[in-house]
Amino acid sequence: MPGDGGICLSALLRANGAPASRRFVADETTRVDLAALGLDAPHLPATGPNRIEEARGKSVLLALPGQLATAMALIALDGVARRLVLCPPDVPETHMPAVLQSAAVDMVVTEWPLAGRGAAGPRERQATEWVLFTSGTTGQPKMVSHTLQSLAGHLRATSAPSAGDTPLWCTFYDIRRYGGLQILLRALVAGGSLVLSCAGEPPAAFLARAAAAGATHFLGTPSHWRRALMTDAAHLIAPSYVRLSGEVADQMILDRLRATYPGARIVHAFAATEAGLAFEVDDGLAGFPASLIGSGGLHADIDVRDGALLVRSARAAAGYLDGTVTRIAAADGFVDTGDIVVRHADRYHFAGRRDGTVNVGGQKVHPEEVEAVINRHPGVRMSLVRARSNPITGAIVVADIVVFGDATAPRPAGAASLQDDVRAFCRAHLARHKVPASIRIVPNLDIAASGKLARARA
Repeated sequence: MPGDGGICLSALLRANGAPASRRFVADETTRVDLAALGLDAPHLPATGPNRIEEARGKSVLLALPGQLATAMALIALDGVARRLVLCPPDVPETHMPAVLQSAAVDMVVTEWPLAGRGAAGPRERQATEWVLFTSGTTGQPKMVSHTLQSLAGHLRATSAPSAGDTPLWCTFYDIRRYGGLQILLRALVAGGSLVLSCAGEPPAAFLARAAAAGATHFLGTPSHWRRALMTDAAHLIAPSYVRLSGEVADQMILDRLRATYPGARIVHAFAATEAGLAFEVDDGLAGFPASLIGSGGLHADIDVRDGALLVRSARAAAGYLDGTVTRIAAADGFVDTGDIVVRHADRYHFAGRRDGTVNVGGQKVHPEEVEAVINRHPGVRMSLVRARSNPITGAIVVADIVVFGDATAPRPAGAASLQDDVRAFCRAHLARHKVPASIRIVPNLDIAASGKLARARA
């Protein structure tokens, strides 16, 4: 594996200029001050066997029940372990034997602090391989090989904030996946504190906790934000920075965030576990300017080939891990993201995933494209479009929607049902084969552990 010069997370944390005494990472019950970590030697009694040293040079799977414990383990073990595998909590038990074999796991950590652990002595640092799971996969999960350099190298160039300007990051993401890990690294390396969400915590409860902590920077998927804006607690926070990534950010969610947080910088970004961060957009419009294609720029080179978005970046993963590391990038360094984009005038818009296409009588439909139209209807909060088998066309498009107000309330005399109204709206903006054949009103939509809408392929 290519090294990163022996740089480890604790060294980067120590080198950060922002006063550690003013910074912390917290979950629902516990707050850890960064100054108390001890950095070179985790701040715990030196009794019993040295469990940190047991991890030296080994492939270590982190299967901890909480995000905060995972963050502390990462700080302690990076530069010690040969490989750190971040196992998300939703990986099925049936897949674990294959995971352990593919990552050649020598040690599994299921608790933190380690029972009977002694403080580590002076450490000889080594480059640790970081292994993340991709989101939205079916069957056996894919594991992706990164280094700390590919994950956080760009953050090292970020100027540390002054003591009076230290951001308080809050994120709906789980740090055991790429999106959440990026926020943890931002807080640790580039400066700031971080408030973590907790498994099963209702959006309103997390927003209230974030507001009490004084959140300034808030991040999540568009689905996270749609659910958040359904709650009264959405008005408790007053962030200066709001960011969306992980799913298509359609115009409606961007407009609703702007209306709710008029003082915030609203950013939507494209990043993938395999390709890294490609670009950020903050002009308030869905999609991205066509001028970004081939322009290089701050984050990465991007290209569009056969309708798919490709990314070339120093932050791309080394490859998929399956006993050996299988290269992801093509010979020219570009990674095919599998995201389909369509150009309209001087802007590209995301249509959906290549592997999520619905075939309706030989014509392709991207569910995300249909959802973007449905979400523009004034009566709809969020939607999920999917395929249903059909003996004539092979499949038809159907939709589930979450609506504003009481969907059972009487409508004006002569008015169409809300479902008929939404379907008519779709007919006015979509080709015939893309219009949902049926629309069902549901109380909520399932969100996967990755923060994305739970789709049949996810």
